[in-house]
Amino acid sequence: MVLGLLGGGLYLMWNSETPTSAETAAPRQTSAPLPSAPPGKYGFAAERETDPDAISVKEFFGSKKKFTVSGRGYEMTITSKDKKCDDGALGDALKKALKSAKCNQFLRASFRDKAGTVIGTIGVANLSTSKNASKVAKSGSDENYVKPLAGKDSVTKLLGSGAGGAKVSTFGHYAILVWFQNKDGTKPDSKGSKRISEAINDITKATVFQALDHRALTGSALS
Repeated sequence: MVLGLLGGGLYLMWNSETPTSAETAAPRQTSAPLPSAPPGKYGFAAERETDPDAISVKEFFGSKKKFTVSGRGYEMTITSKDKKCDDGALGDALKKALKSAKCNQFLRASFRDKAGTVIGTIGVANLSTSKNASKVAKSGSDENYVKPLAGKDSVTKLLGSGAGGAKVSTFGHYAILVWFQNKDGTKPDSKGSKRISEAINDITKATVFQALDHRALTGSALS
């Protein structure tokens, strides 16, 4: 896990583990018994070889634009399936790491909270192995992070302006990259930092980690 920042210095660090994991996720109901997952924390999702299905925006970010987590409302405003992994990344070191890790897909989506005060972008990179995903995470820095995806609405169009917090973490052969900030680009106080961290956990739990947990357990895409 690597933390970086843009515009105004490092102000926010998210040190928590990923919200869910293959070891703790509840079994999904299927018409046939689940296949036996490879040993290890990430099961099938540890390597692309055992998790070959292509990823999609619908699978990782869902089809509902508005959703609620623990009574807190969020909205997805824009998505992107980048033609090249480079298109979703900033910084030479990160781009080089993605290429070396045989990145073949890069998805992004941007979100806002209901009040329109917290905005952010989440990216998912499909890499060849867990080892390569770790190398991508280590490349993250204050110059190497997911490229904020500005929306067309009046709130998330401001993504990437002012100060923001970035994080690169891994789940098996995937890298999860986030950039979140206050809408006005100001450096948050302790209360604001807690709210941003809460929003990241809420949104990733409701989106990417559901898809990743399913892949870890079944070796196939979440339908």
